[in-house]
Amino acid sequence: MQDTLPHGGKPRAVLGESNAVPAVLLRGRFSALYLFAIFSILVIAAHAPLLHLPYFWDEAGYYVPAALDLSAGSLVPHSTPSNAHPPLVLAWLALCWKLVGFHPAVTRCAMLLLTAFSLLGFFRLALAVSNFSVATWATLLTAVYPVFFAQSSLAQVDLPAAGLIFWGLECYVHRRMGVSAIWFSLAALAKETAILVPLALLLWELLNLIARRYRRTAIFPSREAAEHGSPARECREKEKQSESRQGRHKNLDEPGDIASAAAKSANTTEAIGGTTGNRAIPGWKSAFVLLVPISPLAAWYAYHYFRTGFIFGNPEFFHYNVQATLHPLRIVLALLLRIWQTAGYMNLYLLTIACVLAMRAQPIQTADGSRPRIAIPVQLGLLAVAAVYVITLAVVGGAVLARYMLPVVPLVILVCVSTIWRRLQLWNIVLIIVAVAFVTGLFVNPPYGFAPEDNLAYRDYIHLHQGAERWLQSRYPKARVLTAWPATGELTKPYLGYVGRPMQVIQIEDFTAEQLLSAADVGSRFDVALVFSTKYQPHTIFDRWRKWQEWKARYFGFHRDLPPEAAASVLGGRLVYIQRRQGQWVGIIETVKVEEALIRASEGGGSR
Repeated sequence: MQDTLPHGGKPRAVLGESNAVPAVLLRGRFSALYLFAIFSILVIAAHAPLLHLPYFWDEAGYYVPAALDLSAGSLVPHSTPSNAHPPLVLAWLALCWKLVGFHPAVTRCAMLLLTAFSLLGFFRLALAVSNFSVATWATLLTAVYPVFFAQSSLAQVDLPAAGLIFWGLECYVHRRMGVSAIWFSLAALAKETAILVPLALLLWELLNLIARRYRRTAIFPSREAAEHGSPARECREKEKQSESRQGRHKNLDEPGDIASAAAKSANTTEAIGGTTGNRAIPGWKSAFVLLVPISPLAAWYAYHYFRTGFIFGNPEFFHYNVQATLHPLRIVLALLLRIWQTAGYMNLYLLTIACVLAMRAQPIQTADGSRPRIAIPVQLGLLAVAAVYVITLAVVGGAVLARYMLPVVPLVILVCVSTIWRRLQLWNIVLIIVAVAFVTGLFVNPPYGFAPEDNLAYRDYIHLHQGAERWLQSRYPKARVLTAWPATGELTKPYLGYVGRPMQVIQIEDFTAEQLLSAADVGSRFDVALVFSTKYQPHTIFDRWRKWQEWKARYFGFHRDLPPEAAASVLGGRLVYIQRRQGQWVGIIETVKVEEALIRASEGGGSR
């Protein structure tokens, strides 16, 4: 397979307004370092109010304890059941804690550095397949997309894995297959599902190799084929005809000769973050290099099996994420949810609708011809990655979380931005509106159920729990507390940032009527109850559809928590603390015996 410029034959130097970009940032020797520094400063500054937040949900329940175990020398967690996630991101956190110290702010900054690195990889990928304007806008929209922004500072593995995938894809479109395999290997060691990307690309490569036998085409055609019919080639042919008639050559510095100069510079041996086809591995060997990332992931699973006796995590984790997800109806419903998360979730539908409408317009004409698109083979390759990801994660994965789609959503954003830039005169106005919608989605909850980790609702959760649990510890320091996960960890592990010392807890699954009634039967085992909203679930028109409610409960673990007043009634206690914030709440219920003890203590103090 030969190398070509993936944006249809035009080098980046002449696409859009990229010739106005400071050369030191894009083509200098230390361009990647400069851009990484800029991205890091901007990302950390944007997240400054969140740096000191305690750990949240899966951070507290798995990733932080597992990283602490790794910092103590154990690759496989022992303080929490192992989920068999590869240890690369956890090793990064352990290293940062060793160098700087263990503190939520250190963790947040460490993750934000990975976010900046991920955004840099995505920017380079976008620049490789489009132009500076598209790359800048796509990167900006990705950075402020609610799910991406919220995940940026959380100690979880999905976003760093997505970033390594972007670096691998950037090398892939430049046909630097060996380096691409390294990036994909690192991505798989960050999150095992990242292995889907090289496998999807391998499938795409093989399909094109087979098609080549019949149609004489390949996934990445030669430079001449890529430029066939392109504006750059047309301009070059017109100039050759003009030069033959006029017997002279134009100055390449003139605006009219940009395309000609670009075509003559297409054989340069180095571009931003990549090389030309001289270093590409030709033919089928290029495709099968994509199998290399399987080896380090297989080695990790072999090690995990040697240490635990399980390959894919503890049996409960494997059952929840694989065995319990294979019902056909559940797969169909999950597929619809994955498509929604990829194309419409958290105001993303504004961008995709704008893209669809833009397709009805003709490409904008410039002096060099039509504005270029992302090359069709590249778009189809990205589509193959998205399709494999969406379908696979509809089949496996117990929780249909939006963060699992982070490797795919930025690719959708990139293609949409490119299409809008290519076809709409007011493209910048449209993208500004989309950016405002994304930022709004960070603070305003959508009119449907979602995970608090998908926007800044997770900050509200943390503030609610931090305030309630500190109040609980100050008033009932030795009480036995009835509550559910993840509050059980928040109350028993002071390093998570919620309490100053461990408290005794009795755990239940959730705060449904069934669970609370069971707890009420053994009310002598606890003194107070910490109840809270475990899901954000506003009332929607689908609430009237009983079958949908049954499907959600059966296939996706949906349940409705009793409100705090009803929970107090079921437990036979008194609600002594309640706080609410944007659809989330937390309450503390005092049992009758504790209330009586407090009254006796108060009366005894008064008599003395």
